Amino acid sequence: MCFHTSTTHKTKKLENHYKVKLSDESNREYFNKPNYHLNGFSHPNMLIIPQQKSHVLAPAVWGIVPSGKSKSDIKPYFKESVKFGSGLNARSEKVFQHFIYRNSIMTKRCIIPVSGFFEPHDQKGKKYPFYITSKSEEPMSLAGIYTIIDKVVTFAILTKEASPLFEKIHNKKKRQPVILDLENEHDWLSVDLNESEIQDILHLDYPESYLNAYSVNKDLFSPKVDSNNEGILNPVNYEELELRVN
Repeated sequence: MCFHTSTTHKTKKLENHYKVKLSDESNREYFNKPNYHLNGFSHPNMLIIPQQKSHVLAPAVWGIVPSGKSKSDIKPYFKESVKFGSGLNARSEKVFQHFIYRNSIMTKRCIIPVSGFFEPHDQKGKKYPFYITSKSEEPMSLAGIYTIIDKVVTFAILTKEASPLFEKIHNKKKRQPVILDLENEHDWLSVDLNESEIQDILHLDYPESYLNAYSVNKDLFSPKVDSNNEGILNPVNYEELELRVN
């Protein structure tokens, strides 16, 4: 699953990379601030590129909320849904059947730009966080779906069965986010896709040779430590850790 991300690129970088514009200029200073570790369970505001306005970067709350709710329902819903993952992820295998996902998958798909994301590796019952980022240091495009609650956009990151690399890293759940390559970014936001074409994109494996993955500090998992600092992205070598991915 994907519950932890990093967003360190400046807004201008994202605008140039995706050929879009920030939807509200008053948000630029807020989103220019680097977030080295965003914990999904705190439901942070992030930028997405929504299918309905694919020319903009729009603010959205991480954690999808069912259509039909009101703005005042959002926080209570997050509290209630924590046992189901708080809407942070959506299983791609269920997008056409799930009562929330099926209302978004055809017309409310989105791209979530991140600089990287974190996944846990289990060894003898102990968790070791790994950071996954692009070797090119360009933004990574995660596939997502969203809803609009009053004027608040809420989203989930789509996940799939792990590729060989992620099966080694995320060796308990064996899941990974759906990562879009340059060719599929445009297609993902197209209004012309049918169900079969959407499924084809969801099943594509992102080239592992494009990725860099390494272990980082266990502070990432500690609720007592503010891990939203640049140091959380530094590699940490654990002598006892058997997994080597690069």
